[in-house]
Amino acid sequence: MNDSHQKAAEMHQLAAHAHNAAMEHHAKGDHLSAHESSRQALDHATKAFELAQEAHRQSSHHLPE
Repeated sequence: MNDSHQKAAEMHQLAAHAHNAAMEHHAKGDHLSAHESSRQALDHATKAFELAQEAHRQSSHHLPE
């Protein structure tokens, strides 16, 4: 797995962790923390998507013709 794919995978994991934290905060009635965790999850997921697109562009440049 190249570096771009690895970074994208790490950001996906961070997004998943933030989603779980948001769920736990919400279950405890801590809606402010839940909202912040959800925002972080969205930020991580967006970054993961951008990194995955970049990884795809990089890998498509290395395809044999």
